[in-house]
Amino acid sequence: MSSLTKKIDFAIVVRVKNANPNGDPLNGNRPRIDYDGFGEISDVCLKRKIRDRLLDAGQTVFVQSDQKNVDGMKSLRERAESEEFGLGKAVLDSKKTPVDKAAQLACEKWFDVRAFGQLFAFKSAGKDGVSIPVRGPVTVQSGYSLAPIGITSIQITKSVSGEGDGSKKSSDTMGMKHRVDNAVYVAYGAMSPQLAERTGFTDADAAILKELLPKLFEGDASSARPEGSMAVEQVVWWEHSSKQGQYSSAKVHGSFSPNSDGELSITPLPGLEPEILQGF
Repeated sequence: MSSLTKKIDFAIVVRVKNANPNGDPLNGNRPRIDYDGFGEISDVCLKRKIRDRLLDAGQTVFVQSDQKNVDGMKSLRERAESEEFGLGKAVLDSKKTPVDKAAQLACEKWFDVRAFGQLFAFKSAGKDGVSIPVRGPVTVQSGYSLAPIGITSIQITKSVSGEGDGSKKSSDTMGMKHRVDNAVYVAYGAMSPQLAERTGFTDADAAILKELLPKLFEGDASSARPEGSMAVEQVVWWEHSSKQGQYSSAKVHGSFSPNSDGELSITPLPGLEPEILQGF
């Protein structure tokens, strides 16, 4: 099967209401903000959601979170060296398998590796280790709110003893909980046919991502993100007519300027008609 035949750009519009879209562990898990007060959802967070949706869709994924672990492997190394779920130790041994061949097998095995890339870097008992770099064709930028966000913080408490026999109660206070009251975030991404040639990322793979992006936050509920509090409102999908594309990604992304209410405003680019996908 041939690799990606056309350059693709996309934008994801996310509505947040009374949720913490991406907590910052260095700031008491408050929603991430930049120095100007605009909210941020990291690219790592967004790719985590994409991987989770890929797993829900039955795709093979190398980087699995603990909550979405489907094969029981306890580490990336264990998964990579597994004969059943991974490549096997012989493939990760550069003396037995060339690095380029190992990278090719990894891309064939895992969707997220051929999409986002991966660095397989593991130490061995001896002096030599393994380092297999894979550069992926799909890039996802961090998402930013369209206006400075307001953050509400509340103190949460417990009503029962966490330890002991219950005869002595410590302070009821557990900690703090933070939320963004109402905001719209936009994240941009792109798919490079030139890099897809190296990993084997195909038009069919791109179609799978296109189908999953509107469902990015479905099945992702938690205390910080109750069901329905985060949703993809629209995905804007630009499919160019060639591998090189008619326009740079910077120009394509710059043609999209939704207002703070999330209403779409797209400056037409001759020969490049965007497709608007409604949220799930």
